[in-house]
Amino acid sequence: MADTPAESTTQADSPAMRVRETFPEAVEAVHHRLGEATVVLKADALPEVARWLREEQHFELCVDVTAVDFWPQEPRFHVVYHLLSVSRRQRLRLKVPVGGKRPTVPSVTAVWPGANFYEREVFDMFGITFEGHPNLKRILMPEDWEGHPLRKDFPLGYEPVQFTHNVDEIERKKPYAKQ
Repeated sequence: MADTPAESTTQADSPAMRVRETFPEAVEAVHHRLGEATVVLKADALPEVARWLREEQHFELCVDVTAVDFWPQEPRFHVVYHLLSVSRRQRLRLKVPVGGKRPTVPSVTAVWPGANFYEREVFDMFGITFEGHPNLKRILMPEDWEGHPLRKDFPLGYEPVQFTHNVDEIERKKPYAKQ
């Protein structure tokens, strides 16, 4: 059975290492773990690296954009891009660390138009601004909602689970119980 491109790629010849060789000033770190490659990039280099990955390395799809909140550490957020090369059957993860005061990352919608709604979701849930995004507004929460629910400093809501031993206590706390 012939090797597929994904199987024949060694760690030294991985897309992550090609990014490091081509953009040495932009890459902060490269990680390989469990067969997955991750490149940690500086935010200002993201558009150029993204365009190169699409045009030269054939990463046709941006499968997902999400974020991780490391509050209270700095940089507080990591914006994470999951990329797929269908033609080469390879995957690549990009991580872009960004500070917590006014987190801003360049948009990749000009490179991968499908990232539009993913970036809007990250903006809505984490409050990370994507500079150059064509329509950056809330997508999941109402427009008048204050705050960003997936931030670790966002206050948690809590409602106790009802069991047979606490039904009376829960019923007393519900708004209709006071009528």
